[in-house]
This record gives sequence, structure tokens and C-alpha cells, in this order.
Amino acid sequence: MTFSSATFATDFHLSPGDNLQSVLDSANDGDIITLESGSYLGNFIITKQITLQGPKTASAKPAIIDAQGKGHALVVKNSNITIQHLNIMNWGYDLTDENSGIYANDKVSHLTINNNFLKGDGFGIWLNKIDNAKIFANKVEGNPTLRSADRGNGIQVANVSHSRVYHNETYNVRDGIYVIASKNNTIEGNTMHNLRYGIHYMYSYDNSILNNAAYETRAGYAMMSSRRLIIQGNKTRDSEDYGFLFNYITYSTIKQNHITRVWTKPENKVLGRDGKGLFVYNSGFNTFTDNIIDTAEIGIHLTAGSDGVKIYGNSFINNPTQVKYVSSKKQEWSEEGQGNYWSNYLGWDMNNDNIGDTVFEPNDGIDKLIWQYPEMKMIMDSPAILILRWVQRQFPVLKPPGIKDSHPLMTSPHTQQISDLLASQHAATKE
Repeated sequence: MTFSSATFATDFHLSPGDNLQSVLDSANDGDIITLESGSYLGNFIITKQITLQGPKTASAKPAIIDAQGKGHALVVKNSNITIQHLNIMNWGYDLTDENSGIYANDKVSHLTINNNFLKGDGFGIWLNKIDNAKIFANKVEGNPTLRSADRGNGIQVANVSHSRVYHNETYNVRDGIYVIASKNNTIEGNTMHNLRYGIHYMYSYDNSILNNAAYETRAGYAMMSSRRLIIQGNKTRDSEDYGFLFNYITYSTIKQNHITRVWTKPENKVLGRDGKGLFVYNSGFNTFTDNIIDTAEIGIHLTAGSDGVKIYGNSFINNPTQVKYVSSKKQEWSEEGQGNYWSNYLGWDMNNDNIGDTVFEPNDGIDKLIWQYPEMKMIMDSPAILILRWVQRQFPVLKPPGIKDSHPLMTSPHTQQISDLLASQHAATKE
């Protein structure tokens, strides 16, 4: 062990043979503890306001905190602590005991956790009762041999406020980023893949979810029992059940998000299970605008009292069922003369203002019967069904309440964006 002393802090340099916990206990606030390359075995507790870090140079071998398969690897019990440039691995798998790579469960503030690689069975980073934290540029890998339900979440924040979680990558965990009972936070620029839910929100208010990317999930984003969210610029692709799931989300803005390929795998198909780009359940007074929903089995599904919503300026492209709407109320899906783009709209535009001259109504009474009795799909092309659809078109009084877009767009406002995405995906495939 070597150290250099400054006026207000000491800079310790430890090797694997040194007693790390002893140094952590004896350190003073403001000290910097740098771990040289190698493995440090054990479960360590940080009680002083220090920086704990590994080698910063990319060519150096990592400093590894190895918890040897039990408990938490690092426990944080003070404010103004920085943990960076470490490999943290092999902590416990007991989810009831919240076993984590980095664990903070005291009312503390101003934590910085950055540029770490964590790999283990339990939770990666667990924060509870924290404010003003910064969690960025970390990579968290779970154990794909475990059932999804038996893995911990990559990054879990509970009762956290005024914090940022950004530019992290999580994969092979249960949920990439799990947020509960937290407010005034920003979740931005993270990548989540090969897991259950990319970002999972519960009972959280006044948060921003910006420019994240999720792929190979069951749901890219699962937002539940929260309000006043700004959900903007996020991407999700190759989800099996949902691009975005909204359950009791209110007074929120969902805009400029891109959903691609939401399709239930053939081996998991059961009656009524279809991939939904947007699933909106019991969620009212939200605005959906400027989003792309592309190649989902169902573009958007609204049900269970999802009223007071504004839906305009979106592009619904290549979805076999564009809209599934289960309600007894009519809804207008346009705002101030602007509707949505529907790739299956067959109307015309005589005055070339890019607004269709005929109303777009995505569903009729036959669709609603099929939703109630899915087995009816077997007779969809029968003469009786075709006659019923014709009768409804000729006698509108027989139409049940549903969705109407009075100002459908003739061309998508997102043509260039979709083209650029396809080009980048093609380039990535070639590499």
C-alpha cells in the first residue's frame, strides 16, 4: 500500500494483498482510494465520504471486487461518495435480501456511480432513499441461465429524487431500469436488451424518460401507476408483447418515440396474445404525438377507460391491426386539423393539402365481435362477414362507437427518419 498526502485529502493506492476494509474504515472524508489491478475478495462497506476507484486507463487490467457469491459486494452508507472504474462481480442471489453489486439503503445524497462493469445474479445497482445521485456509463450483466423472474434488476431506484440515470447498458437481467416511488428524475440515453422490461416505472411522478433504446424484450417500456411523465425520443424494437405498456398513466406526454417490430413468437402464441405497439390500459388525459409505430401485430390498443387522450401526428405503418379500441365512447384522433398517418388509409386528397378528404375509421362492428370472440377469425373471409361489413358501410347508423380520425395524413411526417433507421440497421447487419 502506498499513499500521498495533500492538504485536505489522502490518495491511497492499494494492491490485492492489502486490507481494503481496514483502509475504508480509517479513511477520512475526501480521500481517494485507488485499487490496482487484481481481485479484492469480500463484502465491503463504505462509511466515509470518499472516492473508490480502479485503474482509469483502458489498457490496464481491471480491479475486481469479488463478493464470492454472497451478500452485497459494496454497501454505501454515507453521502458524497464516488464509485468508478471497477469490475464488481459474484455477489449474492437472494432477491428477498436485495443482494446487489452496489447497495445504498440509507438516506444519503450526492452519490456518483460511473464507468463500472457489474456481473452477477442479484440486483446490479440498488438505491433507496437517495437524492441528487448520478448513475452513468455503467454496464450491468445478469445471468441468462436463471429464469427471468429469478434475476435481479439491472439498476433499481426507489424513493429517489433529483437524480440522473444515463448512458448505462443493462442486459440479461430481469428489468433493465426499475423505478418506484421516485420523483423529479431523468432516465436518459440508456440501452437495455435481452431482458423482460427495458424500463419499468411504478408510482413515480414528474420524471423524464428520454432517448433510451430497448430491444429483444417482452416490453420495451412498462409504465404503471405514475403521472406527469415526459416520455420522449425513445426507441424499442423486437419486443414480444409490448413496445410501450401504459397502465394507469395520467397527465403524461408521449412523443417522438419509435416502435419497431412487436410480434409474439410463434411458439408462444395463444389465443388473444398479440404484440402491441402501444397498449393503453386505464390511462387518461395523456398526449401521444409524433410517434412511429411500425410493424406491430396491433398498432395501438386502448381499453379500460382510457379517455381524455390526444392522439395526433403519429405514423401507424404496416400494422395488420392498426387500432384495437374497447370502449362505448367515441374518440376523435386529430387535433387542430392534424390527424395521423395510416399506411392502410385508402382515401384521397383532391386539394393536395396532405390531409385526406375522407374520414379514417379503423374499426367496425365486426372487429369488435372478433375481439370479444377471437375464434371468429376462422370465418373472416366468409360471405356472411363480407355482407355484414358492407351493410355497416351503407348504413352508418349501425356503426358502434369507436375511433375516428377526421384529418388523416396522406404521407408520413417520419419518412426520412424511417429511411435513416433502416439504413443504420442494414449497416449494422453487414458489420
